[in-house]
Amino acid sequence: MNRLFVVNKPIFRSSNGYMGYVKRKYGTKKVGFSGTLDPFATGCLIVATGQYTKLFQYLNKTPKSYKATLWLGANSPSLDIEKIDSIKEVSEFTEEQIEDVLKSLQGELTYYPPKFCAKKINGKRAYELAREGLEVELKTITSTIYDIKLLNYNHPFVHFEAKVSEGTYIRSLGALVAEKLGVDGTLSSLHRIHEGEFYFDDEKALNPFTHLSIPSNVYTGDEEYIELGKKLSKEYFETKEDGVYLIETSNFFYIIEIVEDTVKYRFNRIPKFEEEEVVCSV
Repeated sequence: MNRLFVVNKPIFRSSNGYMGYVKRKYGTKKVGFSGTLDPFATGCLIVATGQYTKLFQYLNKTPKSYKATLWLGANSPSLDIEKIDSIKEVSEFTEEQIEDVLKSLQGELTYYPPKFCAKKINGKRAYELAREGLEVELKTITSTIYDIKLLNYNHPFVHFEAKVSEGTYIRSLGALVAEKLGVDGTLSSLHRIHEGEFYFDDEKALNPFTHLSIPSNVYTGDEEYIELGKKLSKEYFETKEDGVYLIETSNFFYIIEIVEDTVKYRFNRIPKFEEEEVVCSV
């Protein structure tokens, strides 16, 4: 079964661990997801089964939007509620002070990712090293904060919403807010609202070919050649410039790459999306 959809990941479940539930629900063995959510985070998680798992890298998944709650006075090396080691009372701020700090983060932002993250250091995940008590040294990254706004301030909790580029760490964003306010702070909740045009809608099956970030091209040659995976010439494509393209034939979709005078298959014979009822079993 080939299926693309969005699940609403529950709290205290790892993204990878939640896939076991998805496999049982849809009666399939091949399941993948895109855009890992931390165990304490909830919300939009893009999931695919079958051959559609090959399409994640080509999906239009940006910008992403999150709702988060920053707990002022709480400290955690993981920057979330997983490892809170101290809680202090801090003086109340005005909403204007908090709004000014949030606005100061808009635009291009360079910062350190959390030590408890999935980035690899010498072949091991940073969070694995951090949990072992080892020193974690990460390089700075740059993200774009398209918009960030205060939703509500009920001291010591700051509820905010952020629209950001792919790869942004909202835990680090919360830590920067607390740092600018001069206090400890950690996220107590995090919910991903959407990724690009992907949002939770009762796990409705989606047509992946309307959500790709690559342009379409037209193959003008004999369809039998491309369906049999034979060598192709760029002369048989309407667009001949170098690039990665989506190709549609009567029965299948293909992703090909044109490099100078060579045409390479990236993925071939991907079945077309069909609207159908899916019988789920739990």
